[in-house]
Amino acid sequence: MMADSRFFEKRGPFDLATVASCARGSAISKDLVLTGVATLQTAGPSDISFLDNRRYLAFLGKSLAGAIIVHPDLQSDLPPSAAAIVTIEPYAAWARVCALFHPESLVSPGVHPSAIIEEGASIDPSCEVGPNVVISSGVVIGAGCVIGAGSVIGRAVVIGRDCKIGAQTTVSHAIIGSRVELFPGVRIGQEGFGFAATAEGFLGVAQLGLVVIEDDVKIGANTTIDRGSARDTVIGAGTRIDNLVQIGHNVVLGRQCVVVAQVGIAGSTTVGDFAKIGGQAAIAGHLNIGRAVQIGAQAGVISDVEEGAVLLGSPAQPKRDFLRQVITLRNIERQAGLGVQPDGRTGQGNRAV
Repeated sequence: MMADSRFFEKRGPFDLATVASCARGSAISKDLVLTGVATLQTAGPSDISFLDNRRYLAFLGKSLAGAIIVHPDLQSDLPPSAAAIVTIEPYAAWARVCALFHPESLVSPGVHPSAIIEEGASIDPSCEVGPNVVISSGVVIGAGCVIGAGSVIGRAVVIGRDCKIGAQTTVSHAIIGSRVELFPGVRIGQEGFGFAATAEGFLGVAQLGLVVIEDDVKIGANTTIDRGSARDTVIGAGTRIDNLVQIGHNVVLGRQCVVVAQVGIAGSTTVGDFAKIGGQAAIAGHLNIGRAVQIGAQAGVISDVEEGAVLLGSPAQPKRDFLRQVITLRNIERQAGLGVQPDGRTGQGNRAV
């Protein structure tokens, strides 16, 4: 199945040598022209495909693809009709080849007539500003940026070069680096959840920090990042944040982190570089999460985590401890005869009551 040209820009065809060079792989010279990318199951003789996950190994020998990107260990498993592009990083090679055939859309410089640009805003002439965008005074937007329809950029925000701000996004109290992408509906820089409880009721605490987003960060749709109160909220360079993530005020998220959908990180927590946080995990406030930590999906982290730790469960604990507890509980269940009965009921097996 080819990418639909109504939605995705298409380039090509390219000869095998060009594609292999783009993939940073090696291929035996062959007179082959490739016109597109496709899965192993749907590819035809003029398509290129790939295999990275061995779960799909059964499709490799049956594929009709003209060329296939594979690890050296799997080169001998290719069908005779397919040219091999060999690399130790097939998935990274696939990403490069997809970008070759389907490059990101080019910027169309200009400001839509319905956009509101306040006096004192500085927008590079190479930028594209969509319909109904509002850009406040003091804003600085670097070259090659795209500001999607209906987005609002608050007073004095700074945005670097080649950024993409998705439709209906709001950005305030923020300094954003270059090549940053905010997907539609992202909220950056709003007031954090900070207040003091008094006898007369709640008293709001001033949120006087910023959000600092470093270079090459991508932030998924409808994610919210609060500005700092006592210090800036910081998102480190190269980090990837999925959809529907909540990051509280004063959080410092390191470089090259991965944060999956529906994660919540409470205020004033610091997360080290290269951390990976699974979907729906929750991290309490005022914690220090070490470098290269891995936190499993739906884990609940309530204490500091040392560098390199792998955590599962709620409350979160080391992976080995968590799995040992699961096995122990299963053994207790079996010994007590509390498994599922043949009729679907749970109970004490066939033991007399």
